Amino acid sequence: SSAGTAPAWAWGVGLVFFFPHPFVCLNRDLHMEGQIWFLPRSLQLSSFQAYKLRVTHLYQLKQHSILVSVGEDEEGINPLVKVWNLEKRDGGNPLCTRIFPAIPGNKPTVVSCLTVHENLNFMAIGFADGSVVLTKGDITRDRHSKTQILHEGSYPVTGLAFRQSGKTTHLFVVTTENIQSYMLSVKDYPHLELDTHGCGLRCSSLSDPSQDLQFIVAGNDCVYLYQPDERGPCFAFEGQKLIVHWYRGYLIIVSKDRKTSPKSEFAGNEAQNSDKQVLNIYDLCNKFIAYSSIFDDIVDVLAEWGSLYVLTRDGKIHVLQEKDTQTKLEMLFRKNLFEMAINLAKSHHLDSDGLSEIFRQYGDHLYNKGNHDGAIQQYIRTIGKLEPSYVIRKFLDAQRIHNLTAYLQTLHLQSLANADHTTLLLNCYTKLKDSSKLEEFIKTSESEVHFDVETAIKVLRQAGYYSHAVYLAEKHAHHEWYLKIQLEDIKNYQEALCYIGKLPFDQAESNMKRYGKILMHHVPNETTELLKILCTDYRPSGDNEGPGMLEGKKANSEEFIPVFANNSRELKAFLEHMTEVQADSPQGVYDTLLELRLQNWAHEQDEQIKEKLHNEALTLLKSGRFKTVFDKALVLCQMHNFKDGVLYLYEQGKLFQQIMHYHMQNEQYKKVIEVCELYGDQEACLWEQALGYFARKEEDCKEYIAAVLKHIESKNLMPPLLVVQTLAHNSTATLSVIKDYLVNKLQKQSRQIEQDEQRIQKYREETTRIRQEIEELKASPKIFQKTKCSICTSALELPSVHFLCGHSFHQHCFESYSESDSECPTCMPENRKVMDMIRAQEQKRDLHDQFQHQLKCSNDGFSVVADYFGRGVFNKLTLITDLPPGKAATTIEAGLQRELLIHAKRST
Repeated sequence: SSAGTAPAWAWGVGLVFFFPHPFVCLNRDLHMEGQIWFLPRSLQLSSFQAYKLRVTHLYQLKQHSILVSVGEDEEGINPLVKVWNLEKRDGGNPLCTRIFPAIPGNKPTVVSCLTVHENLNFMAIGFADGSVVLTKGDITRDRHSKTQILHEGSYPVTGLAFRQSGKTTHLFVVTTENIQSYMLSVKDYPHLELDTHGCGLRCSSLSDPSQDLQFIVAGNDCVYLYQPDERGPCFAFEGQKLIVHWYRGYLIIVSKDRKTSPKSEFAGNEAQNSDKQVLNIYDLCNKFIAYSSIFDDIVDVLAEWGSLYVLTRDGKIHVLQEKDTQTKLEMLFRKNLFEMAINLAKSHHLDSDGLSEIFRQYGDHLYNKGNHDGAIQQYIRTIGKLEPSYVIRKFLDAQRIHNLTAYLQTLHLQSLANADHTTLLLNCYTKLKDSSKLEEFIKTSESEVHFDVETAIKVLRQAGYYSHAVYLAEKHAHHEWYLKIQLEDIKNYQEALCYIGKLPFDQAESNMKRYGKILMHHVPNETTELLKILCTDYRPSGDNEGPGMLEGKKANSEEFIPVFANNSRELKAFLEHMTEVQADSPQGVYDTLLELRLQNWAHEQDEQIKEKLHNEALTLLKSGRFKTVFDKALVLCQMHNFKDGVLYLYEQGKLFQQIMHYHMQNEQYKKVIEVCELYGDQEACLWEQALGYFARKEEDCKEYIAAVLKHIESKNLMPPLLVVQTLAHNSTATLSVIKDYLVNKLQKQSRQIEQDEQRIQKYREETTRIRQEIEELKASPKIFQKTKCSICTSALELPSVHFLCGHSFHQHCFESYSESDSECPTCMPENRKVMDMIRAQEQKRDLHDQFQHQLKCSNDGFSVVADYFGRGVFNKLTLITDLPPGKAATTIEAGLQRELLIHAKRST
C-alpha cells in the first residue's frame, strides 16, 4: 500500500560518522572458519578465533560492549553460546565471560535464532525443533542466571524479539506457522497466540517507539504489525521476503525480484549467474517508498554510524546515506507530491516556518491548476507565517469572494487580523449579503473577539447595516459610536436618550454636551428631565446600588445652558429647578434665569401675568445672587427697561446720583426731592445737583426750589453767591424765591461777625496780659508768697521749692512727685501737651503729598490751608530750645519761653 516512491537515500563510499561499535562479520563469509571479524570505522579488518569449527549466530547489543555468539567447537549437534566482553582483553582477544551449551534440555537440535535484552537480564534462543530457551538474570555470568525452556512446539522458531514497556517485558516468538507473545514480568510467563501464520528466518523485527515498538512479521504477501496483545495494521508488500530490518522509522525489506529488470549498477560482473534481490526501504508513517534498488545475493543489511550498509555475497559492502530533509522535500516538490512532503516534514519535526513554506507552495500549485477551494485551504494553514496580503491579492476577484471570506475568517479566529482585514471581511459579508455569517461573526463573546471592534462598526455603518453596528457598539461599550448611529442614522432619539442615562457620570456628561442640542430639539421634555438629574444627583439608571451605597455626582448646570438654544420654556424650567434644589448653583444660572424672566415680562401683554412676572424678576434680583455681577444685572434691567430693577440695583450699588438722574430724566420732581432727602446726608452734592436741575427748568418749580434752598441753608452746603448765580439761569424764579434764604443768610453772617469781633477782642486782651507778665518776669523780681504746698496743701516749711509759675512745694513732696528737677509737677502735664503739639507740627510740616491729598479731598480747602499755616508749614519757626549748644540761652530765658508757651496754650 505504498503511496509513492521517493528516493530519500543516496549511495556513498566510506563511513561518515563515528560509532563506538564496529561491524562484526561471520567467518564463513571470508572463508575463515570459527573466526569473528571486526570492521571498524577505518575499514581495517581484524579477527579472532572464537570457535574451532564455525560461528552460526551473532547478536551485538546496542547499549553495551557485549557480543553473544553461537557456534560449534566439534562436529555434531552441540552448539555453544559464548558471551564476549569487547572492552576487556584476554591475550589480545575479547574476554569470554560465559560459555554454555545451546540445547533445550538433553535434546540436541540446531539453533535457529538468537536475541538478547538490552538490560542484560534476558536472553532467548530459538531452535529448529520449535523450542525456545530463556536465560534470566545476568547473562554474562553462569551463577547469576537461570536457564529454562520457555516454549515448545513442532514448528521451527524463526524470530525472537524483546519488548520493554515501562516495567513490563514481553517476548515475541514467531515460527513458520504462528506468532506468540510471552509476558516475562509476571510469574509463570503467561502467553498469548497473536496469529496463526508465521514467517521465515530473518523476516521479523521490532520497530522503534515511533511505531509503538510493534513486532513486524513479513509474509510473502503482507507485512503484519503486532502489539503484545493484538494484531495491528497490515501492509501489502508483494514478493518473497528474505530479510527484514527496522532503522530510524524505516522498514527495510529484502525480497526476491520477480520482475525482469535491468542489471543494477552495483551488481557483480557475473550477476547473470546470481539471484536478483530487491532492497526496499519503506516509510510506514508517511506511506511511501523511500528507496528501492536491485542487488545480487544480499547477505545482510546492517546499520552503523548513521548509515545503512548492504553486504553482498561477492564480498562488497554498499553504504546508503540518508538525504537531508530539504533535499527530500525538493525532490517531492518537483514531482508535485505536496501531501507526501507535508507528512514527511511533520514526521521529521520540521519547524513551523518550513511547514508554512510547503503549504504555500502547495497552495500555489493548486491555485495555478484552478483548484481555488483547495488552494485556500492550504493558504489558511500558512496563517501566522505568510504575509496575508500575498493570499488576499490572489482572491480579490469577485468570483473568488467565497474563498477570500474563508481565509479572512480563519485569520480573525487566530487573532492575526488587522483593521484592514476586518474591513475586507465585513465587506465580503455585505457583498454576499450573508447576514447569518455576519451575525455569527459580530455576536461572538467578548473573550472570543478576534477583530478591531471600532473598525467593524465603521464598515457596518458605511454599508448600511445600522442594527449590526449598534449591536457591536452597545456590546463593546463604544458609546460615541452607538449614539452617533442612533442619532444620525437611525434617528432613534428616545433610545439614545435612555442609553445616555445608563452611562457612567463622566461619559453621560460629555455625551449630553455633544448631542444635547439634537435631543432637545426632538425630545425636549425627556432631555430636560435627564439634565435635571445629571446636574443634581446623577446615578446611572439600572444601577443596583442603594441610595446610601453610592454617592451621586452632579455636573455644572451652567455648562448645559447652550443646549437649550431656541427652547426657552424648557430652559426656564431647568433653571428654576436648579435654583430651587441647589441654592449654590453657578452664577450663570441666575444670570440666564434673570434674563429669561425679564424677556418674558417685557413681551407679556396680559396685565395680571405681567405683574406676576414683574414680581418674580424683582424677587430674583433681591435674592442677593447678583452682588458679584452687579454691572451685568444692571445692563439686563436697562435693556428690558425694568424700572424697579434698575432703581433697586442703583440703591444697592449706592449710585445715588444715578437714581436722581433717572428721576430727572423722567421729570419726577417729587422723586428727586425724596432722593435728596434719603441720601443727601451720604452724598451732599445731591442737593446742589437738584438746585441746578430745578434752576434749568423753565416751569414753575418755586416749591421745589424753596425746599432745596431750605436744606442747603440748614446744612450750609453752598455759598449764597453761588446759589444766586445758579438760580439766575431760571427765568421763572424771581427774587422772592430766594428772599428768605438771603435774609436768613445775611442775619447769620451778621451774628457770626459779632461773635468773631468779640473773640478777637478777647484774644487781644489775653495777648496784652501775657506780654505784661513776660515783661515783669524779665524786669522785676518775683516774690513767692505761697503759704501752702501745692501738692499736700499743708503749710509750707523750709526747705521748700518755688517755681516762676507761682507754685511752691515742700522739698520732700517735690522729690516724691516730681519726674524732673527742672519742671513744676503741677504744670508739667499741660506743658507736655503743648510740647507734643509743637513736635507733631514739626514732624508734619514737610508732608507735601499729604497736604495735597487733603486739599483735593476736603470740601473746605481754606480750613486745610489754615491748619497747615498753624503747623508752620509755610514759615520756618525756630525755637530757642532748637539752637546749637554753643548758642543756648540761659536757664531763665528757657523758663520764660516755657511760660510763654503755657500761657499761649491757656489763652486758646
